[in-house]
Amino acid sequence: MLESRTEITVRYAETDMMGFVYHGSYLPWLEVGRTTLLKECGLPYRDLEAQGYYLPVVELGLKFHQPTRYDDTVTVVTRLHERPLLRIRLDYEVRRGDELLATAFTLHAFINKAGAPVRPPAHYTARMRELFAAAG
Repeated sequence: MLESRTEITVRYAETDMMGFVYHGSYLPWLEVGRTTLLKECGLPYRDLEAQGYYLPVVELGLKFHQPTRYDDTVTVVTRLHERPLLRIRLDYEVRRGDELLATAFTLHAFINKAGAPVRPPAHYTARMRELFAAAG
């Protein structure tokens, strides 16, 4: 398993009239978690795009456990439990300290510039194999 942690401070613009974080505001946080994990693995998303590969979201799930509010500092914990082959599934927790605020997952497929499904680039597959072997 690979894991990354990203801290985010909730901005006022991310809240609704009730003072809670608007549900749509969580999606960019997941993106930050996902791109941070890939970068920490030595596979920045920017490099994948430069090589003509994209990872659109094909499925998403999000469950809220506790409300998040303006100025909270939250940690987005991003986990990759299985070595990706054709698709990549990431699991997330949004936490305020020890308190679980939300859980989520995203499923992504590799596509090329024309939008056709493709296999990931060889260096990506090799790096993931290396990382998962080291993680045991």
